[in-house]
Amino acid sequence: MTTNKKPESKAPDEVTIRRILDAPRDLVFSAWTDPAHVAQWWGPGGFTSTVLAYEMRPGGPMRIDMHGPDGVTYPMDGTVRDVVPPERLVFVAGALDSGGKLMFEVVTTVTFEQLGGKTRLTLNARVGRKSPGADQHIEGMEAGWTQSLERLAAFVEAGPK
Repeated sequence: MTTNKKPESKAPDEVTIRRILDAPRDLVFSAWTDPAHVAQWWGPGGFTSTVLAYEMRPGGPMRIDMHGPDGVTYPMDGTVRDVVPPERLVFVAGALDSGGKLMFEVVTTVTFEQLGGKTRLTLNARVGRKSPGADQHIEGMEAGWTQSLERLAAFVEAGPK
């Protein structure tokens, strides 16, 4: 007897990453809330980003185009849910398809804890709604955030320019 069982997705529903950054909490928080700073570190290794809209206030828009080393642009759209300076940010965002429609939503919570002159950053990204075909994009979420946080660490540890 054969069953038509759908293969299970390899895409994670939730990712949590913790890092200790060698920079004070206020600086790390600013790196997340200042659009000029965000443009310098957002995205996986080899990517550049254009910040089109970024207002870190409840209800504020987030629109970032990530440009891959292959020349492809990956647009992201979202909304800020909560900002508690300099302790926590919560936003919901996701990738847009070629027609400009949201393929999935990820609720991301970032917390910042002062450790002397360093910062413990915890990022939790939880997938909510998703459309068919979104799993291929979501599968790279952990690697993408890991690489973005590596770029953030380099940015804050070098000191913003």
